[in-house]
Amino acid sequence: MIEFDNVFKSYQDSSYVLENLSLSIMPGELFGFLGPNGAGKTTTLRMLTGIAKPDQGEIRINGWNIATHPLQAKKQFGFVPDNHDLFLRVKGMLYLNFMADIYEVSGPERKKIIHDLAERFEMTDHLNQQIRSYSHGMKQKISIIGALLHSPKVLILDEPMTGLDPKATYELKKMMQEHTAQGNSVLFSTHVLEVAENLCDKVAVLNKGRMLFSGTVDEMRETFHSNESLEEMFLEITRS
Repeated sequence: MIEFDNVFKSYQDSSYVLENLSLSIMPGELFGFLGPNGAGKTTTLRMLTGIAKPDQGEIRINGWNIATHPLQAKKQFGFVPDNHDLFLRVKGMLYLNFMADIYEVSGPERKKIIHDLAERFEMTDHLNQQIRSYSHGMKQKISIIGALLHSPKVLILDEPMTGLDPKATYELKKMMQEHTAQGNSVLFSTHVLEVAENLCDKVAVLNKGRMLFSGTVDEMRETFHSNESLEEMFLEITRS
């Protein structure tokens, strides 16, 4: 479970990047975070993962406050950032073993998980290559495998489908659905509104640091008295 409770964030010019965000994402929910560039999506995910700190409010992951109990909170999630400048000079397998060591995944368990995920992402033949030799899509895949290694209760992804080929995109969507089917939570940001409409249980629309809507797509249609697609409603909401 993910909880944002009256969260504010501002930067040097004192204008709010995020203003009074309150949001709950329940176990078993696949949640899409939507908004135009500069809406505050990445800032929100950075605060959720402890990379940035809110000015006010609380953020909890499975009951653990990320500010006061960072280690316990960080054990709850796997994170795929939008920037994949990983340990570029190490080989893929070394990076994955490093991630498994951090999360104390046993040898036999990590071996099976790495094998299964590498097969699904067609990365098996590339694990002994340096990450700096990978394409953007391959860096995305190795980051996703690393995030899933410890079978986290919460999966957080920032624009996870950028750079992935169609087969990898299909596999990732299946993985996200499988993850929530096991009672886990998935939160991901995306600009691909068709994917969000077809995949998500709920979505939130953020613009200029304010949350304009949170709920199902059908609830959005009821709220805004519209029969349009998510894409059309999104454009109208953020324009207004």
